[in-house]
Amino acid sequence: MNHKINNVKELRALVGEPSELAKRKVITFIDEHCEKFLAHSPFLILSTADSSGYSDASPRGDAPGFVIVLDQKRIVIPERPGNKRMDSLKNILSNPSVGLLFLIPGMPETLRVNGKASLTLNPIVLEKMAAGGKKPILGIEVEVEECFIQCGKALRRSGLWDPDSWAEKHSLPSGAEILAAHSRLPGTSVADIEARLEDGYKNRLY
Repeated sequence: MNHKINNVKELRALVGEPSELAKRKVITFIDEHCEKFLAHSPFLILSTADSSGYSDASPRGDAPGFVIVLDQKRIVIPERPGNKRMDSLKNILSNPSVGLLFLIPGMPETLRVNGKASLTLNPIVLEKMAAGGKKPILGIEVEVEECFIQCGKALRRSGLWDPDSWAEKHSLPSGAEILAAHSRLPGTSVADIEARLEDGYKNRLY
């Protein structure tokens, strides 16, 4: 028996039609409401894919308002020091289509922005995004094609902002243990990786 949905007609029959509100909520530019949202957002998820469709989702975060609005059609995300894999950046060079999801702590609604990205070294723009006494390595400039608010059902269901729903710290998975198990780097212990992570968090955020 086939338990998969194979086309949009089948999917629509199952899910139903969107409301007029859902159909009409998409705009094609950054208006004053979206700009205010961005000014208070310290975190986003950047979704990219290469020319073959290999996809990636990557977090970006800094002080609220770290993403700057150049005008109603362009925003720029600073690229801070990381692990140098450059998954998102390489994808953008081969396929500029990106999706962004902006979050504000404590707020259930999120802001979705879709568009075309490019990598910029404009010194004026980079200077505006300086933090910790350092300019970003480069900027991810996004030409906005779609912009809309996402309702808060997912965040309410998850209890993301509710401390009472959070797991006890001692029960959480260890990033260092996961890295050690996955990388299997010869001569490197969990303690070594933990120290390496902490050093990066302390000394190489910017």
